[in-house]
Amino acid sequence: MADIPEIILALPKLYPKQYDAICCDARYSVVEASTKSGKTAGCIAWLLAKAWTDGKPGRNFWWIAPTHPVAKIAMRRISRMLSEADPARTAWREQLTESWIELASGGRIWFKGSDDPDNLYGEDVYAAVVDEATRCKEEAWHAIRSTLTATRGPVRIIGNVRGRKNWAYRMARRAEAGEPDMAYHRLTAHDAVEAGILEASEIADAERSLPADVFKELYLALPSDDGGNPFGMKAIADCILPSLSTAPTVAFGIDLAKSQDWTVVCGLDDQRRLTVFERWQSDWGQTRTRILDLISGLPALVDSTGVGDPIVEDLQRKHGDVRGFRFSSQSKQQIMEGLSVAIQRQEVGFPEGTLSQELETFEYVYTRTGVRYNAPDGLHDDCVCALALAVAHCRYQAGSAPTARLIGAGVSDFDDERGWR
Repeated sequence: MADIPEIILALPKLYPKQYDAICCDARYSVVEASTKSGKTAGCIAWLLAKAWTDGKPGRNFWWIAPTHPVAKIAMRRISRMLSEADPARTAWREQLTESWIELASGGRIWFKGSDDPDNLYGEDVYAAVVDEATRCKEEAWHAIRSTLTATRGPVRIIGNVRGRKNWAYRMARRAEAGEPDMAYHRLTAHDAVEAGILEASEIADAERSLPADVFKELYLALPSDDGGNPFGMKAIADCILPSLSTAPTVAFGIDLAKSQDWTVVCGLDDQRRLTVFERWQSDWGQTRTRILDLISGLPALVDSTGVGDPIVEDLQRKHGDVRGFRFSSQSKQQIMEGLSVAIQRQEVGFPEGTLSQELETFEYVYTRTGVRYNAPDGLHDDCVCALALAVAHCRYQAGSAPTARLIGAGVSDFDDERGWR
């Protein structure tokens, strides 16, 4: 890259709290931040400036995210910024397969996932960003820290708050306590509103739409005690019953097995107390017969996702009061937020056991497209899904749920942008 003309690179303008959090002098700055508060943009500016001014041939700068595809989001943003400043690429180049951008200074920014920590050892790194740190493995942080040893490189550890049981939370508390070379900062949605990045009405809408613990973590950067559980451990405990209710069942929720999962049937009475709880694995023929025997003519809301669609249609031909619910990221978010509200208000009851255990291990993860609700890797959420369907159908039967709309051959889904209320 000889004879490089003068390039003017316009970095994102940072608001004061954002600048203080990311561009401070501390070697380790830990930033617990609201979604969309500018933490990523600020760190892009910081790392790019480091590589631009401190870079030399052979010097590496790292952007680490939970997975490689997430890390490449930052790569695309930096690439766009450089393309606008230098469309001829006289002062930079990129390699998409290996995921790096090299600047005229010789500094090279790498974009890596933390899902395989063993791949992060060995290099000397002159500055690093750990993005979505609460979702990165602790072993990855150990590897990243080792790469900064010889260079004494600075690092920015950023992300949404996600409970208290993770290494990033512990690092934040050490920084907050004032340990040497460490700084702690918190950026909230209100800071972003004050800076003109977010609209106050959008934050108010999120507060109305989301469970309280989810809102506090994602928008106020305040940790819950439940490690990302959307229901709350105390709220789950408050809903525990000594046994199944013996009152008449008014509605069922049914989650159908897929691959190694379980078919689960939950029945509720008119007070939304669990009356029926069945969980099994078998072929579709046996499953269909067992479901028909259990629901015995009563209303049922059944998972119709994927292979469940023809099963629901078959059930409908034999039983007129079966409705289907198609799980997508959006519809699952809606129905789980409805279940969360019901649990936190003690509007549902169930005995201790497999169902309560699944509720306790269930978690939410913030993504750039919304909130994703799932069981942790290796665990199941079939019982949680069946209970959520049963609670939703009870509300529908009582006339308090959103209006159903027909989809396909008599299979219905519930359509409400803001979830179940």
